[in-house]
Amino acid sequence: MLLFGCSASDGTTTGSTPEKIDRQALVSRHNITLTAPDTLASLSVGNGGFAFTVDVSGLQSYPQYYENGVPLGTQSQWGWHVIPTDQNYTLEDVAQYDTAANGRVIPFPVQHKGAGRKVDAMDWLRANPHRLHLGVVGLVLLKENGEQVQVNELQNVHQKLDLWSGKIESRYEVEGVPVTVELYGHQEKDGLAARITSPLISRQKLKVTLRFPYGAECHVCPGYDWESQERHTTTLAPSEAGVNQVQLKRQLDSTIYYTGIRWSEKGQLDQKERHYFELTPSADQESMEFSVLFSQRQASDIPDYEATQASSKTNWQRFWTEGGAIDFSGSTDPRAQELERRVVLSQYLTRIQCAGNLPPQETGLTMNSWYGKHHLEMHWWHGVHFALWDRLELLKKSLPWYHKVLPKARATARWQGYEGVRWQKMTDPAGNESPSSIGPYLIWQQPHIIYFSELVYRQRPNQATLEKYRDLVFETADFMASFPTYDAGDQRYHLAAPLIPAQELFPAHETNDPPFELAYWHYALSVAQEWRKRLGLPENEKWQAVMDQLAPLAIKDSLYLPSATHPQAYQDDSFRHDHPVVVGAYGVLPLSEKIDTAVMLHTFNEILDKWQWETTWGWDYPMMAMSAARLGEPEKAVAALFMDTQKNTYLPNGHNYQDKRLRIYLPGNGGLLTAVAMMAAGWDGAPDKPAPGFPDNGKWKVKWEGLHKMP
Repeated sequence: MLLFGCSASDGTTTGSTPEKIDRQALVSRHNITLTAPDTLASLSVGNGGFAFTVDVSGLQSYPQYYENGVPLGTQSQWGWHVIPTDQNYTLEDVAQYDTAANGRVIPFPVQHKGAGRKVDAMDWLRANPHRLHLGVVGLVLLKENGEQVQVNELQNVHQKLDLWSGKIESRYEVEGVPVTVELYGHQEKDGLAARITSPLISRQKLKVTLRFPYGAECHVCPGYDWESQERHTTTLAPSEAGVNQVQLKRQLDSTIYYTGIRWSEKGQLDQKERHYFELTPSADQESMEFSVLFSQRQASDIPDYEATQASSKTNWQRFWTEGGAIDFSGSTDPRAQELERRVVLSQYLTRIQCAGNLPPQETGLTMNSWYGKHHLEMHWWHGVHFALWDRLELLKKSLPWYHKVLPKARATARWQGYEGVRWQKMTDPAGNESPSSIGPYLIWQQPHIIYFSELVYRQRPNQATLEKYRDLVFETADFMASFPTYDAGDQRYHLAAPLIPAQELFPAHETNDPPFELAYWHYALSVAQEWRKRLGLPENEKWQAVMDQLAPLAIKDSLYLPSATHPQAYQDDSFRHDHPVVVGAYGVLPLSEKIDTAVMLHTFNEILDKWQWETTWGWDYPMMAMSAARLGEPEKAVAALFMDTQKNTYLPNGHNYQDKRLRIYLPGNGGLLTAVAMMAAGWDGAPDKPAPGFPDNGKWKVKWEGLHKMP
């Protein structure tokens, strides 16, 4: 039996729920419990723009032990660092001029090999700015003989993340002596607070430590550099705070930020080394509280433990009760409980890692990937689920960034000879593009802002929404209409080389008309045209001409080709890897006149049977599920979510594991939430039945509240 319901916050209703979901029971049955150190199971607290990740000690006591697992990060949306240079590097320094099919010469900022200014510029522009690890806050635990306790010497470990309150409670013993650490993350400020209880305090064998690193310009890493001690400063900042508070000023070249520390009575903070501090609690007590606040400017108030605890409890309860929810508890399918676990933990992780005022990096606020920069094509996977789960405001927080970087996106379009705005790929808070052998040639990030704007309008269909996003929609559409190449021979507009599709293995200079991009181009231009109508404006003739004459998706042997210029793709194993994004043309995107569903189903089955799945990535499985659901194959949709391959692994902490290099991958979590919401609440044109994306075989009982249909 399938139960179906929706109670969206915008007042729309598509059904009624016979039984209300017990939200606290749903969430709490997926609390995380650890009984031993696990480098792939570190836990985090955070607020969307700041996250703090801890080991089994309850703080960041063993960062080296976790370094090659899920690292112990302290990262924020605002914490960035630039390695100084006396060179005024620009994208022109790394430009490569490519000739398009129509003879236009187009500059692209690419990676270069060898030596010289181009290579030096490329290296610096890729690595700067890089996201900064703000500081390690840990414990020194001492044995009776004075030696420091190693992580594998912690006894009777019992660590629990309580999702309902955002509390991480860590219990363990040191030579039989108990230690309890209760940790919360503040939800309005970028800080944390902990209460530590242990007889080790009165025995003077427990101290809190704070270590501050230099910025690390590494590709994928925790984001800290402990070797460059002389290249940054940590100084006591003048403060009028009370006797149990200090402000530390951190300066790394042009980056300045502050770390405020507050502790309960009778503690003492001492500087032991250049960037190393110890907070020693009083020996006449067995409990202490402290809090740490990171900020760009010196803070006048550092929230104490009780305030941080209250902030966490209040805001997490609000998060879990006000957004969407899906309950699979009545299901008999053996996969249902695991799916529910992945869904609940993915909500927690994306809330603390991906809900800030910037598009997030693929590893969120836990560790650096691609120097901490965000990949704009991944923003779809990071953000769409917030709208579908009735948490639109969390998506909207990052959309003003597009307004901020609009001038730079506009400048790129002008540099390349196009109209409108060409959105960045691998970029930083200021909207600077990074040189790459692939990134500058990608185009599938281009329509995202139109998709996001339409999601906002579907839930906030008013003039204010139209006015707020109109420039983003219209200038994006202007580029999309100027980008295709017109072929007088077939009288069609083509997405022509140089470009690289989302299936990134295809060469930039040999690839035309990738199917997902063609479908996305048509969808986004049609939405932009609809926005003109809503605003009482005449249709844009150029947009319409491109839509009407856009090349069809290439077909061979009743299969959609991944590129019109690679008809041999399905006969050549060298093309059966990376993202199978052709199915996204009817999965990520709704049905259009450009899609033949019979051909798409044949293509889907061909990919399902013969793809090299070990080469794919975490969002590919939800994308397959969405395509299967739209194609009327709900059994295959669920099977796609549980495909048995390494990059579809969900760790005990909920993170989507990829490989030894990329141990966490939040686009996979966001994609899972998008697919499951769509399978439960439906999509435009979905069959009129409960939970249309799930099998109607009696094994799935899907109760849901507060979800929105997908376009």
